[in-house]
Amino acid sequence: MNILIAAAKTGGHIYPAVSVGSEFIDNSHNVIFLGSNNILEKNALKNQPDIQYESILMKGFRGKGLASKLLVLFNLPLNIYTLIKLIKKNNIDIVIVFGGFITIPVSLAALILRKPIYVHEQNTILGSANKISSIFSRKNFLGMPLHNNNLKKSEVVGNPIRNAFKPLLQKKYDENIHIYITGGSQGAKYLNENLPKILKDISHPIFIKHQCGSGKKEEVVRLYEGFENVEVEEFFDNPNLLIDWSDFVISRSGALSLSETMSMNKGSLMIPLPNAIDNHQFFNAKYVEEKGMGIIHEQKNGIENLKAVINLILSEKKYLVWQKIESQINHTEAAKNIVSSILKQSTS
Repeated sequence: MNILIAAAKTGGHIYPAVSVGSEFIDNSHNVIFLGSNNILEKNALKNQPDIQYESILMKGFRGKGLASKLLVLFNLPLNIYTLIKLIKKNNIDIVIVFGGFITIPVSLAALILRKPIYVHEQNTILGSANKISSIFSRKNFLGMPLHNNNLKKSEVVGNPIRNAFKPLLQKKYDENIHIYITGGSQGAKYLNENLPKILKDISHPIFIKHQCGSGKKEEVVRLYEGFENVEVEEFFDNPNLLIDWSDFVISRSGALSLSETMSMNKGSLMIPLPNAIDNHQFFNAKYVEEKGMGIIHEQKNGIENLKAVINLILSEKKYLVWQKIESQINHTEAAKNIVSSILKQSTS
């Protein structure tokens, strides 16, 4: 079969889509990945030579000014027409969308051509584009249970992540509490500016590995001045090894990063991005907290609260409790389960 997979804008949409595409390739199907021509998409596909890459010029809708929104709507019919031609030319049998505004014209083009549509939502809040696409979909796959939303034709399958994100059980050779800090590929200003000041004055024995993002290393190293047990890098290769090394993780609460951490039986101090659309990062974190695998700090509560939460985690050894709780969702099998479900429906 010929599969069209569409995702754009963020790694949280793109990487799960690539994982599912790779699983289809392993099952001897042809896959086209449709994106919006950005570097993140190309990097995600760098080691996937069998996945064909196509793109359309398209910008997001929500959070934009009136002029930008009008331009997107003006170009929508042309994008749908372009995608109809793409689907016909490549004899696409199935369309799978993962979020981002690109989802809408892809779903509408598939609807016009009566092609089966499948949706994967990574977060606990259904994104606007996926919400529209879910109306036409044959099935809606969920990375986590939705918050206050009973979506029809849905199944919680997890967020597709690499098999590398399984507990490795590395032996610990020191008595320090290991903390892995990550703000994602872009870094996170709030984490970079405040965590060094707090952690270097902590009385507990700790060792920190801090991923600060591109161009931020010099400043973050300066903030840790006088504290020896720290390693700061713009990026770390093999984040699964960092999570496994850690006792707990401090991060934002994007669905993919939380899924990776939970899959390795580690807990998180979660600091949701306060301006995330629909506050979805907070609700992602709330889900994890309710499952007993982390604790939330909201930026609006201030630095003293962040310091108190960190001291609570360390003094009460909450990270040891988190490590004993297994994720109820098998994210490393998500891609396989999605592909299996789609293939089963397509042959029934």
